[in-house]
Amino acid sequence: MTSMVARARDIVSAPWARNPRLGLWLIVAGAVLILAVAACGPSSVALRLGPRIDYLPPWYLKVGTIQLSEWVAVPVLWLALALGTAGLWICWRAINADWRPNNRRLFLLGAVLSILTSLVPPMTSADVLMYAAYGRLQVLDLNPYDITPAEIFRQEYDPVLILTERPWQDTPSVYGPLASASQWLAAWLGNGNMHDTVFWLQMFALLPFLVIGALAVVMAHDDRKIQTRAILFTVLNPLMIWSVLAGAHNEAFTLVFAIVGLFFMRRSPFLAGLGIGIAGTVKVSLVFYGIAMAWGYRRDWRKLLQLAVGAAIPLAFAYGLLAPGALLSAGRNTGYISAGSWAPWLQWALTPVIGDVLARGFIASAGWVMMAAVAWMLSRVLPWRLVPGVPDDEDPRRDPLTIAVRTAAILTAAWLVTSPYTLSWYDLTTWVPLGLMVASRLDVLMMWRGFWLSVAYVTGRSVEFSDTMKGVSGFVRDVLCSGAQLLVLVLIVSWWWTWGHELPRSPGWMRRLRRPVEATTG
Repeated sequence: MTSMVARARDIVSAPWARNPRLGLWLIVAGAVLILAVAACGPSSVALRLGPRIDYLPPWYLKVGTIQLSEWVAVPVLWLALALGTAGLWICWRAINADWRPNNRRLFLLGAVLSILTSLVPPMTSADVLMYAAYGRLQVLDLNPYDITPAEIFRQEYDPVLILTERPWQDTPSVYGPLASASQWLAAWLGNGNMHDTVFWLQMFALLPFLVIGALAVVMAHDDRKIQTRAILFTVLNPLMIWSVLAGAHNEAFTLVFAIVGLFFMRRSPFLAGLGIGIAGTVKVSLVFYGIAMAWGYRRDWRKLLQLAVGAAIPLAFAYGLLAPGALLSAGRNTGYISAGSWAPWLQWALTPVIGDVLARGFIASAGWVMMAAVAWMLSRVLPWRLVPGVPDDEDPRRDPLTIAVRTAAILTAAWLVTSPYTLSWYDLTTWVPLGLMVASRLDVLMMWRGFWLSVAYVTGRSVEFSDTMKGVSGFVRDVLCSGAQLLVLVLIVSWWWTWGHELPRSPGWMRRLRRPVEATTG
């Protein structure tokens, strides 16, 4: 065993493992394979978008020109993800070994790969079809928070709603008012055509994704190393290009406003609050960024108050006036357990004993407890380093932006690795703040986690796969991916333990209150 470990160390310590040219070529090769599969048109992994009536993307070969078998499409995408993740890891190691590329060219490469990925059909997740359906309902003057797409297309034909896929056809929208507005706009621009509606939704994923990367680079100021990390972890990150853009998910549209909020933290607490408040009108899960920003201002009550007022304005307007039912709708997706997370194994063990409802309740509660524990552990081991833009001699523990960035990374990572319902595109919320920090083990853990979740959901669509493919993909998802997520938890605990396993202590004000009592008792 010792010799195997030594051999593995020799392999990863070889020069090729920090060769940036090799890393970039692997990232590009993975992206090309993904583009090739998507460009072949509808298949078991690429979505069926209905008729094309103009020259708008997404572009693909005429249906029937090349019909990819599931035994071609799925393994090729698995290979693409493996190549891309290996390239990401090699480039990460190269940065740590003082690789300092031309960051303008590096950003351009990431932007090109991102744009190309958004010009072909979405793959492996039908969520974008549901976005289109919720937008279509609004165009038809129906409320997506009360009415489901299936309620309509089961009664009458609709050219958009009929193209949605299971399992969410009977689920009302769980997105915030601003997300619903973007879905309405895409559906209105699509003019009753699913293909065109999906194109606009892809643009609403792509443009914020590029803006997020640009803002991260701007916040890195003139620190070339942090700039390179910011680019590699956002627009050039193959896991995020795949998860966010190849699936046309709205994660970037959600996060861009929170990153704008971070951008303003050193300039205007009120504008920072507006940013995070607007983000909350897209998805309520961005509450972790709000907590992180509040923690950054905790020593200055005036700035904290400005932050709160700024955040309250868009939240009150969106959820109080425009769509009061949207906040309640967002709670519908709680209690879910996703395949590939750490939770299914425990669910399988508990359900025969206490029943499905109690098992799900226990797992949901355990997830929150584990999140608090993991957040504490990460807070003890993640390094402190000033986010560039202030004098180097300033204490990073006193800089609001540095505190907020580090806390956002901690809270989102803890949520992602402990939540029973977790998906790879959620990881963008952690990758962005990590890009503004120095290297740590969490970088590699996020690569490991993201790779396995991405691989697991290559076969994530509710379409008919062969029995053999179901068996193989089930093993990948339910055994390998779930095991990988459990290993992440184990490695975080081990990291914390080897770094001193510091336990939480009572707050200072509680210790001061106890001292007189202890003295009297003595």
